[in-house]
This record gives sequence, C-alpha cells and structure tokens, in this order.
Amino acid sequence: MQTMPLYGRLVDRYGRVHNDLRISVTDRCNLRCMYWMPEQGLAFLPTKELLTFDEITRLAQVARTLGVTALRITGGEPLVRKGLPSLIARLSEIGFDDLAMITNGTELAKVAERLASAGLHRVNVSCDSLRPERFATIRRRGNLAVVLDATRAAEEAGLTPLKVNVVLQRNQNDDEILDFASFARATGRIVRFIEYMPLDAEGTWDRDQLVPGREVFERVSAVWPLEPLTEPTDAAPAERFRFADGIGEIGLISTVTEPFCGTCNRLRLTADGALRNCPFSDDEHTVRDVLRNDGTDADLSLLLREAVWAKFPGHGINEPDFLRPARSMSITGG
Repeated sequence: MQTMPLYGRLVDRYGRVHNDLRISVTDRCNLRCMYWMPEQGLAFLPTKELLTFDEITRLAQVARTLGVTALRITGGEPLVRKGLPSLIARLSEIGFDDLAMITNGTELAKVAERLASAGLHRVNVSCDSLRPERFATIRRRGNLAVVLDATRAAEEAGLTPLKVNVVLQRNQNDDEILDFASFARATGRIVRFIEYMPLDAEGTWDRDQLVPGREVFERVSAVWPLEPLTEPTDAAPAERFRFADGIGEIGLISTVTEPFCGTCNRLRLTADGALRNCPFSDDEHTVRDVLRNDGTDADLSLLLREAVWAKFPGHGINEPDFLRPARSMSITGG
C-alpha cells in the first residue's frame, strides 16, 4: 500500500505532481452566465465566511514551499472583491513563476494597470460571443464592448499573453467558431474553446448541448489548417494549435470528450477555504478551520498533501455512476 509522502512536492497516488493552485477570492459575480449560474435566487456566502487576504496569503506561502509554481486567481468574478490589487501584490512577493487571473472583463479596464503594477502576469478573459445581443443573452448582464475594451486595456498594461475563453453550447454560439478563429488571427489573442461541463448551478446540463473539441478542430482546420503546439506530457488543460501560416493560435479544452485527468496538476481553493482536488468531486479539505484555530504551517502542509493524495484517477463524467458535484463552478472557482 502506498504511503502519503510527508516531504517534497505535492504528489498523488498516481504520480501526478501538483504545482498549479487556483484560488477563488469570492463566489459573487456581477453577471449571470447561463451555463454557470441561475438568473435569480443564488445565495452568496456571508463575508465573514470568506478567507481574508491574510489567510489567502498564508496558504499560498505554504503551497509555494511545497512546489506550487503557478497561481490562478478566480471567482465568481474576482474583481468584485474589494482591494484585489493589494492581494495580488502580496501574492507576487511570494515568487510564483506564473501569477494569473480569470475574469469576465467587466471591471478589468479600470484596474488593469494597477494589477500589472502589483505583479499580476496575465489574464484570461471570458467572452462567449462576438455579437452584442447574443453576448447579453448568454451573460444575462454586461456589455460586449466593455469586455473588448478591457482586453485592449489589459494588453496595454502588459497582462499578456491574453487568452479569451469561449464556452461553446450547441445551437447557442457554435455558429461563431470561425468568427472566433478569425478574431484570434486578427488580434493575436489566444482563443480557447471550452466544452460545456456539468457544473452549472441549475443542473440542466445535457450532453446534447456539448460541442466536442474535435469538431471545433475540424471546422477551423478546414478553413485555416492547424498545427499542434502541445507536447504529449504537457499538463495544461488546453490542447494548443497554431495556424499553419503562422498567424495566431487557438486552444481546445475538451474536458468531457477527451479528459486530461492523467496529467492534471491542479488543486483548487474555494472562497470559503475548502481545498478541492477536482471540480467534479465533492471531496473537500477545509483550511479555514485550521487557519482560524491556531493551526501551524505544518498543519496546512499536511492538509494540502491529504487533499492531493485523495484525488481520484479521473473525473468520471463519462461513467454511468457519475454524480454531479454539489458545488457549481461559480462557487468552486474556475
């Protein structure tokens, strides 16, 4: 029987090394994207239940000593958390190789320069349509022009390479695949097409709504031939492809149809301090109690190790006994 390592890097029972930590700073969002959140009625966490900036920083420091080199700040929408640039500055001082943020872009233009000055390296901006009316329908709130302006502001601030995340849904926005590919070629931004996953708050996900990554590849490559960029051992969730003529790049995140669980290197921390080793699992290890009850750094280290060690070999979406997790993506963190 394998024994959980008490020293060195964060390694699970299957030999996967975990060096990517995604920290949700809030479960709140100023949009109501139809594939993650209900339009009305979603209860948010009381402020006192959220980890403080001191608590987040301390956990990040411990994670860094265990070999975590990449940090992603997520939500909800992280920029609705007041004072976020100050947290970024504190996390930057820890010395992560990559410090990034996933955002819907609505508040980004206002603070892009401050975030860059604080030490943020880059941003991923969510944008599911290039058509204003459709954008408003999918997001239920917000303005496409504001988000596109935010991408330009982020680039001017040096938050690059800038990635644009597109969640595809059948008969919703899949007719814009070539539009987004053209957008990638015209702007130099990396467009990443993401399969719709069973992580919505309303529980209405259906496989018929899914647009497989292979289909995206075939439709784009038929117009602009693609060449692979991703190495077989790459732990990143996206398969990367460049256009054969050298103009631009796209990515495919095929979580459902082509799971990348075998190389997964990610661990998530929810806004209320729950460590999750997979967004599709309900297994949680709560660091908030440790932080608020005089726990030591050694206690936090052990909790991180236990969370990683408990990880299953795969997410099980395609198995007959798969059960949807209780927490939706907006709560777990992207």
